[in-house]
Amino acid sequence: MTVLVTGGAGYIGAHVVRILQEQGTEVVVVDNLSTGRKDRIGGAPLVELDVAGEGAVEVLTETMKKYNATAVIHFAAQKQVGESVARPAYYYQQNVGGLANVIAAMENAGTRDLVFSSSAATYGMPPVAVVEEDVEMKPINPYGETKLIGEWLGRAASKAWGMRFAGLRYFNVAGAGWDDLGDPAILNLIPMVLERVAKGNAPLIFGADYDTPDGTCVRDYIHVLDLAKAHVAALNYLQNDERTADVFNVSTGEGASVKQIIDGLAKASGIDIQAEIRERRAGDPPHLVGSPKRINEVLGWNAEKNLDDILNSAWSAWQAGPNRIEL
Repeated sequence: MTVLVTGGAGYIGAHVVRILQEQGTEVVVVDNLSTGRKDRIGGAPLVELDVAGEGAVEVLTETMKKYNATAVIHFAAQKQVGESVARPAYYYQQNVGGLANVIAAMENAGTRDLVFSSSAATYGMPPVAVVEEDVEMKPINPYGETKLIGEWLGRAASKAWGMRFAGLRYFNVAGAGWDDLGDPAILNLIPMVLERVAKGNAPLIFGADYDTPDGTCVRDYIHVLDLAKAHVAALNYLQNDERTADVFNVSTGEGASVKQIIDGLAKASGIDIQAEIRERRAGDPPHLVGSPKRINEVLGWNAEKNLDDILNSAWSAWQAGPNRIEL
């Protein structure tokens, strides 16, 4: 098996690439290096490409044929909720257009298996405390819309020409499996907090008046290493002709608030971190926690890391990076 990983030089992708390499699987990476780095892919072949760009289908087709790729794990996408509200056309172009190019190339090359990086943003503001996969989908921002459309597209291609598809709905990904694979982009809560602390600024909380226990948004945090292992489980699942589902929450079933995360980082780092409260950010649901029941039962996957593991590993990776905080 050879697996083509789009966005494989980025945060989550690099963890998946390393796990695949450690188990002896051949990997080829496609990445535009906008947030990823070449030194994160362990010597895997790298094709520098914007999968949503002009001519991408041809390059992807040639790459899949050259390396005899039997499966694709598709990470390459834009993921900032606020930016998606401000630039919806760009998000549709990148996220839907990029996936369409990947699937078109897969059909051309005869590459059958696709694991798709979806998102809990597809749910919007579900009317339940813990969301299951079959709840009505009502995304509240363009980012979530593009991920839901991506699932529709994957399902349609499966019916049209036999592509085997699994979509993983990520909840909030954090932590590091190895210090050299810490989150390199300042797009997620934990690196955003640590970057501001490193610069001597107070971290920002966008809204402290939500209907949650401490007024700040509650999310289900999943360790990036657990998430990476979920992709391997999904790849294995696609080899089974008796598949019972094609979308799965990657979650723990437990929530933590923004304030809890910041307080936990203060404990992990030994730094007194005092946050600054700002107005709510457009497109943020107050509470989003996912049921892992389906992925536990169908894929045999279970989260092994807890919130302390996430925070301690994130802090360790940050301190091993270029913006180390002097204590």
